[in-house]
Parts: sequence; structure tokens; C-alpha cells
Amino acid sequence: MSGPERLAALPRLPHDPGGPVFAEPWEAQAFALAVRLSEQGYFTWTEWAAALAQELRAAAGRGEPDDGSRYYHHWLAALERLVTAKGLADPGALLARKEAWAEAYRRTPHGKPVEL
Repeated sequence: MSGPERLAALPRLPHDPGGPVFAEPWEAQAFALAVRLSEQGYFTWTEWAAALAQELRAAAGRGEPDDGSRYYHHWLAALERLVTAKGLADPGALLARKEAWAEAYRRTPHGKPVEL
């Protein structure tokens, strides 16, 4: 499946006529990382689509609204689950990194860039 066909196969991907839309830089980074890891053969696009679909179903099961506002949160959760299942990342290391970013965010003055 080529790039445009692959993108067309994704469920509810926020987009405009120019392509995917990202509200924050991390969304674009998560998107690019999933595409790149698939291109490098760490998982197939079919595996990726199944992981994302599972995450979206779980969100619906929790009663989360299906309005696109949390799409990339689900994208990231699916990516984290898939890379840990494939042995590409350690779950503990991912959690520690998230906690470090959260702490950095909490101590950063409003309007300043968050840095680790």
C-alpha cells in the first residue's frame, strides 16, 4: 500500500484538503514516527491500523466522544503499545519519560518552552 492509499485507510484521520492536520507539533511527530517505523519494517501498516483501531474501540468503550479532539492521543497510545509489544521500547522507560515531561511542564512558567 503506498503513502496516499495508506493514509486513506486510516479511520477518522483529521485532515483538510491539503492532507493531515496537526494541532500540536507532537501530533506530527507521533504521526511521522508511526509511518517511519512501518516503512523500516518494524511493523506492517496492517498491524498499525489494527492497533489504532483497537485503541479507538477502547476509547469508544470508555464513552469518550468521537469528535477527533483526542485522535492523536489515541494514535500515541496505540504507537506506545505496539512498540512495547514489538520490543522496540521498554514500558518502564516510556513511563519515566512521560513523568519527566509532566514534571517539566508543571514547573515551566506559562508561555515558556518546556524543556527536560
